[in-house]
Amino acid sequence: MTKFSDIEYKRPDFEAMKALITEATQKVREAKSFAEVRDAYFMVQEMEDATDSMYTVAHIRNTIDTTDEFYDGEMKWLREESAKTIPQYNAWEKALAQSPFRKEAEEEFGAQLFRLIDAQLMTSDERIVEETIREGELRQAYQKTTATATTEFRGEQCNFYGLLKHMQSTDRTERKEAFEAWAGLYEQISGELEAQYADAVKVRTAKAKKMGFASYTDMAYIERGRFDYTQEDAARFREQVRTIITPAALKIREAQRKHLGVDKFCFYDEDLKFADGNALPIGTAAELVEKARQMYRAMSPETGEFFDFMKEHELYDLETKPGKHMGGYMTRMPLYKAPFIFSNFNGTEADVDVLTHEAGHAFQGYLAMRSIPVSALSGSTSEINETHSMSMEHFAYPWMESFFGENSEKYITTHLIGAFCTIPYLVSVDEFQHEVYANPDMTPQDWRKVWKAIEQKYMPWRDYDGNEFMESGAFWMQKLHIFLYPFYYIEYALAQICAFQYYGRMKTDRKAAWEDYLRLCRAGGTKGYFELLEIGNLLNPFREGTVEKSTAHVIEEIERRYM
Repeated sequence: MTKFSDIEYKRPDFEAMKALITEATQKVREAKSFAEVRDAYFMVQEMEDATDSMYTVAHIRNTIDTTDEFYDGEMKWLREESAKTIPQYNAWEKALAQSPFRKEAEEEFGAQLFRLIDAQLMTSDERIVEETIREGELRQAYQKTTATATTEFRGEQCNFYGLLKHMQSTDRTERKEAFEAWAGLYEQISGELEAQYADAVKVRTAKAKKMGFASYTDMAYIERGRFDYTQEDAARFREQVRTIITPAALKIREAQRKHLGVDKFCFYDEDLKFADGNALPIGTAAELVEKARQMYRAMSPETGEFFDFMKEHELYDLETKPGKHMGGYMTRMPLYKAPFIFSNFNGTEADVDVLTHEAGHAFQGYLAMRSIPVSALSGSTSEINETHSMSMEHFAYPWMESFFGENSEKYITTHLIGAFCTIPYLVSVDEFQHEVYANPDMTPQDWRKVWKAIEQKYMPWRDYDGNEFMESGAFWMQKLHIFLYPFYYIEYALAQICAFQYYGRMKTDRKAAWEDYLRLCRAGGTKGYFELLEIGNLLNPFREGTVEKSTAHVIEEIERRYM
């Protein structure tokens, strides 16, 4: 494989793909043996891998520079053409699902593949091509709106990420000013964001109705592969968070107030854990990557091989720049069996978090793409995918001195507090979306009221120091997942509970914990969520008592380190 920057983008031939899928569908229908079904399946997969990889190349380059007119236009074309393949894919998936050789296929590929195929048939149809295209347009509009928003702060032109580092300043005046600028930037584009989200809710609801669902929530659970738990289970998990984690987090926030020496603890104080400043990474982006390489070489033979591959082929774009899409992600190019890491470094400890979190995703993808022959099963559902990434953050603790020098313990304390105290926010985003899609006719003002009530329920310490815009309940709109990946957020909370289990085991038997983790990574998405938890030797977060059992040692450690 060449370096990512040297990969030649070739526009996929969707007409050829439709023809091939139609041919394969006929072969499955007329098959006299499972071997013929198998051959047809891998014939389609080969073209899918090539098409998906080109789509991913275009997506990465579009998010690196949302102002690039070529890739902006190319993504629009790709979304439209992809949506037009829905009829062919439906026929293909129906043929597989109804094949007399399905039992043999499940024995070789696993039942999970057919659960995914059945789910796809329930949520995708030519009736919703128009809505699918429109939803993609709204995603792209949101990305451009947020990526191009900038404001001047202390003589510097800053985007959202540029302001975040100022919100960790030891100078409280600077923190507050940065927060006001950050909130003002959102207020500046709030009209666009609310209009985009209103359209998205309308489109998603219409899509669900056409597919026979009572609400988009019902459809989203199937789309996200939530076969093992229900909306009621999610509500009970959120309640565990409210009763176990929120009270402990409230005590931690009070300890933080004392550490910072402030009378009133405000939102712009939350990211600063120590009065003399958070631990900051030492080195340039290139130097941090090299430190990560040394860390992964020391961690295990598998991680060393993985990160050498990433560095050799420059499979990452890490530094923030004008016009770059917000956030961070890992994606994969199956044609090259290559993951890719995207991020926005901003000079804070979050830069190192990327090199552990997104690298956790990428490591799992690197392993699975080389050992699981069915591409659709190389990755799992988000609950497990985020367990891969969040657990890696904890497995990396022994090497933090390389990144932070004498402040490595300060970093670990900060990271533990962040991981723990963020969980109430994670479930808040989930509850907000359940409320929105249960009541799709709500107005933007209604959304703010809903968010405000949820925020007070799970994060009673939250105080915006009189900023009218944020006090009104507008904070919800800063979460890109709400716009781009509906209902994708509770997974982070579920995964953090599992990551804390691995971290607890690391303290007593790191080798055993690593072996469990490696087994989970290698399993990819070959099994369902609950089965994968068992493979990884993890307790089910939905079971009563799991949240308390998984976090007790974390609370104890934070108390010892910080309180």
